Formats: sequence, C-alpha cells, structure tokens
Amino acid sequence: MKKIEAIIKPFKLDDVKDALHEIGLQGITVIEAKGFGRQKGHTELYRGAEYVVDFLPKVKLEVVLDDALVERAVEAIQQAAHTGRIGDGKIFITNVEEAIRVRTGERGPEAV
Repeated sequence: MKKIEAIIKPFKLDDVKDALHEIGLQGITVIEAKGFGRQKGHTELYRGAEYVVDFLPKVKLEVVLDDALVERAVEAIQQAAHTGRIGDGKIFITNVEEAIRVRTGERGPEAV
C-alpha cells in the first residue's frame, strides 16, 4: 500500500476529488493548510500600505491506496490540479506498512 499526499491550490479541490472518484477511489482526507514554495508568497496593497503575504492558502489531500492504483491516482491528481502557473503544488508518495479499520479490525488493503 502507498500513501499519496498532494498539496494543491484550494480552487482545484473539487476537480481533483472528481478525478480520484472516477478512477475508483472512495475516500480521501482533506486538510486546509498554508505554505509557500519557490514563489515565496507575494505582496499585496491594503489601504495604501504594502505588505507581504508569506503563507498562501493550500489544500493537502491524503489518500491510502493499493500499489496497483498509484500511477493512475498520481496522473489524475496531476491533470486535475494543473494550471500551468507557479504554486500548482506537489505530490509525495510513501509506503504504508499497515492499515487497520477501527470499526471491524480489518487489516491491510481490506481496511482501506
């Protein structure tokens, strides 16, 4: 099993969710986050004063899935989250040793 963590722009969340649903994924975890990468935030003007916005709003998605679905899920996220502008996001893939469903005690891929 693998865990995919994707950090994307908030307005792309529905597109990514729909793309993952189309390939058969049933559950995702969504976390509202703030951060910056290479763009290092931006400056804004408010009531005549200029200030720096260091942390930009982002959304972090987490999905645990079977190894066989990883490439399809990554491709779906990339296509749905892509705008072509700086700050489109990142995707991280890590190994998951075990998953346990609390309600039933199921383990492994059955628990996901």
